Amino acid sequence: MPLSPLEHDRRYGELDQVVRAYAGQPADDTPDKPSQALTAYLRHTWHTRPWALATAQAQLREYSRNPPGRLRLRLGEFYAIPDVGLDEADIQEWLSCLADHIRHSVETGEAPPPAAPATHWEWHARFPEAAQFLGGWFSQDMPDEFDDHDAAVDDYVTGTHPQLVARLAGELRELLALDLDESDYALAVAELGMEVDPPAPYTPSGWLALVADRVGRPAPDYGPPGPR
Repeated sequence: MPLSPLEHDRRYGELDQVVRAYAGQPADDTPDKPSQALTAYLRHTWHTRPWALATAQAQLREYSRNPPGRLRLRLGEFYAIPDVGLDEADIQEWLSCLADHIRHSVETGEAPPPAAPATHWEWHARFPEAAQFLGGWFSQDMPDEFDDHDAAVDDYVTGTHPQLVARLAGELRELLALDLDESDYALAVAELGMEVDPPAPYTPSGWLALVADRVGRPAPDYGPPGPR
């Protein structure tokens, strides 16, 4: 039978986080240099959950040394490595390479310095509530669901718990503090799920600043649950 959620997380939870960081990214790690995907994972995890790095290293090492055998495959009691563009015969060596890089980072304290997210995974890991807001309220269906951008923002604010609204305000201010070029802010909101343009005459960063101010105000009691 498939693994229970508790057993999955105990044996493979952090390994899964590492592999998810490769979504849309090449698994081109070498013994001398980590990939952009692994660097993004290290940067985010060092600054948010540094204790998880040792677990990641151990789970990667264990899986590389003991991949699932026939019995576990038949029973479904294993973690299936997603397709990362490598031949099956190369997966174990790749996982061992990742474990070596993470162990080196932990043992030496060498962590990637703070920077703007470099991958889709890192954008969502660093700005989860902004991704929920932009992807949930500003998809391509937004013009059919709301009169305008302000109406969508109001719907989010009135239907979302104030603590989550406050979290969004903080994430938007952190995003603006990256001080990116406008083209990079356009890429950022797209990575976070926004599928419509900001309202005229605002640039992406100008609109984010407007929204940050709106959602950062003291909110009235929120109403019936919306999409959250």
